[in-house]
Amino acid sequence: MAPRAYWKGTLKLSLVSCPVVLYPATTAAEKTRFHMINRETGNRLKQQMVDAETGDVVESDQKGRGYELRKGKYVEIEPEELEAVQIESNHTIDIESFVPSEEIDQRYLNHPYYIAPDGKAAIDAFAVIRDAMKDQDRVALAKIVLTNREHIIAIEPLGKGLLGTTLRFPYELREEDEFFDDIKSPKITKDMVELAGHILHTKAAHFDPSKFKDEYETALKALVKRKASGKTIELPEPEERPSNVVSLMDALKQSLKGRGGKKTAAKSHARRATGRHRPAKKAHRSTARHRKAG
Repeated sequence: MAPRAYWKGTLKLSLVSCPVVLYPATTAAEKTRFHMINRETGNRLKQQMVDAETGDVVESDQKGRGYELRKGKYVEIEPEELEAVQIESNHTIDIESFVPSEEIDQRYLNHPYYIAPDGKAAIDAFAVIRDAMKDQDRVALAKIVLTNREHIIAIEPLGKGLLGTTLRFPYELREEDEFFDDIKSPKITKDMVELAGHILHTKAAHFDPSKFKDEYETALKALVKRKASGKTIELPEPEERPSNVVSLMDALKQSLKGRGGKKTAAKSHARRATGRHRPAKKAHRSTARHRKAG
């Protein structure tokens, strides 16, 4: 069965337009989920909306939306009144600009969507927009309305289709200074930085999401299977935290030793020490060889 489109509308680039559909690029369908149940009957519980003051259950036809003006005082907004602020781009993705991808702050990235042409008649125009973006190596910025809210969406080519990622607005981000201002600037020796650099080098890799393993999800599935088969669940003994305090330099050296990096670090320091007694030209060549080897 073909996936159901999350949104349908028109993708526009100036006077070129084509019908498109959006599909969520992520899913939580495979995650283990739990329901609230009645311990006595084993039946699933049903949530109800309750009046915060009277405690009475509120039926569906009595529910409404309200904005809190002040503590306990709300102004009710009717669904038809919300239609008065509907945006023109309700069913249109109108590309407004193209920006270099590296200029987009990663903190603004929100939800990814796959964008595909809607029908055979849309394929030509869709391909023109997609291939033009590939040639320019830029990301399109446009506006889109999803669930009655306007979003900025970043669009870029992905295989035969397009990837659209909604972006957060500036008011949704917290300023980093609020969290980083109190971080002190200690004096770190060059040797410490170089040792840490060696550790980073031993862990160098390429981005490969196929290696990501959700160990908690796997453990959850095993727990549910074990419990459903009638077996008891034994709680693991709490791990004791090491009480010995190791200096930062010792921790760095031990990290290298554990990964076979001790020799590399020792050779590195030996070369630097020997280089101090060589003529400047030879010392320079030694340093260059060391960098190339690293």
